[in-house]
Amino acid sequence: MKKLLSILPLILSGLFLLPHVNAEEIKVGIIGLDTSHALAFTKTMNDAAAKGNLAKCKVVAVYTKGSPDIESSLSRVPKYTEQIKEMGVEVVPTIPALLEKVDAVLLETNDGRPHLEQVIPVLKAGKRVFIDKPIAGSLTDAILIFEASKLHKLPLFSSSSLRFGPNTLAVRDGSLGKVTHCQTGSPASLEKTHPDLFWYGIHGVESLFTVLGTGCESVTRSKSDEGMIRVDGKWSGSRTGRFEERKGYGGTAKGEKGESEVGAYPGYKPLVENIANYFVSGAMPVEAPETLEIYAFMEAADESKRQNGAEVTLESVMKKAQAEAGKRMSEIK
Repeated sequence: MKKLLSILPLILSGLFLLPHVNAEEIKVGIIGLDTSHALAFTKTMNDAAAKGNLAKCKVVAVYTKGSPDIESSLSRVPKYTEQIKEMGVEVVPTIPALLEKVDAVLLETNDGRPHLEQVIPVLKAGKRVFIDKPIAGSLTDAILIFEASKLHKLPLFSSSSLRFGPNTLAVRDGSLGKVTHCQTGSPASLEKTHPDLFWYGIHGVESLFTVLGTGCESVTRSKSDEGMIRVDGKWSGSRTGRFEERKGYGGTAKGEKGESEVGAYPGYKPLVENIANYFVSGAMPVEAPETLEIYAFMEAADESKRQNGAEVTLESVMKKAQAEAGKRMSEIK
């Protein structure tokens, strides 16, 4: 009995760190309806044939607001609103109204800039939240989002669907032994309000980090013969990686046991299954340090561009962003 009493405070404190969720039915809300992901994820979660943890999650409400200065955002919202209503999902006027109706949140706003402001009330309400790509509109905001996650004792994650390609995951899990080099590619359409690779190049970069993991030390940005973006990275342990802008998705990893294709697009379902597992159990498919390093890689690529292709360390861009984040900590309380 004495032993139980001694650990009871730890047990109780742990309970307060977790949101109360009925694991048999998790009502999911969406913030942002300016991306096709919102519709696709809803179809997958609300599919009557869904199994496992996916069957326990149902999208029931959406806050639709898009971004006033991104044309693609403004033009999509009316059409997507009608489509999601046809799926039986309720449209609500505010984020607080959404949070009253749901247990967990998909933050789907296509524009990464409002994500920090939008995620704070979700964390304060104790709701698990997945943040779609890009996690933020700047490396500084990405740092602040994870600081808010720690402050409110509620882990969150962000990921591209490209992370869950079967070959990509197999290589990460050791099918080639130690990987010495990986090259991945994806489209990289630009949005002037975001660092270049944040908007769409994130897909290929996510595949690159899925294979190589953390430990990238520096990057150098250049252009291919066709004028496409190319970013070469140096990893610890004499490993190297390259992201290349291209029309489709794909790449190659080289390791101790040979080579393998990686970086293929697996569809949305594997990502949504991982989100559902997280909503139900709290299992984290990708940890914060790896996500932050991905965004530091992309920010360093922009800095290399500003410096006419000079080599830029990830440590240098992280230090700058951390200093900026430190001045803005009051925003997350």
